[in-house]
Amino acid sequence: MIVIMDNGGQYVHRIWRTLRYLGVEAKIIPNTTPLEEIKKMKPRGIIFSGGPSLENTGNCEKILENYEEFNVPILGICLGHQLIAKFFGGKVGRGEKAEYSLVEIEIVDEDDIFEGLPKKLKVWESHMDEVKELPPGFKLLAKSETCPIEAMKHEKLPIYGVQFHPEVAHTEHGAEVLRNFAKICGEIS
Repeated sequence: MIVIMDNGGQYVHRIWRTLRYLGVEAKIIPNTTPLEEIKKMKPRGIIFSGGPSLENTGNCEKILENYEEFNVPILGICLGHQLIAKFFGGKVGRGEKAEYSLVEIEIVDEDDIFEGLPKKLKVWESHMDEVKELPPGFKLLAKSETCPIEAMKHEKLPIYGVQFHPEVAHTEHGAEVLRNFAKICGEIS
């Protein structure tokens, strides 16, 4: 099962729906759910959803602080991506312009999250802030003309972040991004 931490984003249920469509068991939980309760669920992966504010991410940061207790792949989407970057020492700030539209991204390192996808994708963006500087120990996976860090991955741990929304129908190959994450989690062969 993949646990989706609900950070109050408008597309949280679409993450769940896409995973279910792929045949992956998933559960949306409040981001205030205690760590002990999450551990009892025995998740094989965790997704930090988008949301309105870095001040409202509940226990997501505590999961990162206690990563070794969970030891599962983590995917941060939009706000979740920014939270991961900030936690590991990257810089987050206002983008040059707020983006609420389709944007073309360029995949510079497919790693396993973009495996088998085209090098350029049109993706749905819905954010004011963005990751301005990659955290130490992370590598860049994708960029765009307006956002320098569209996707990233920890160099040693299976921790990923994407600025765009793979769960939204407008994002090309978005379901495949979530399928690849489910594969990393061992939920799809």
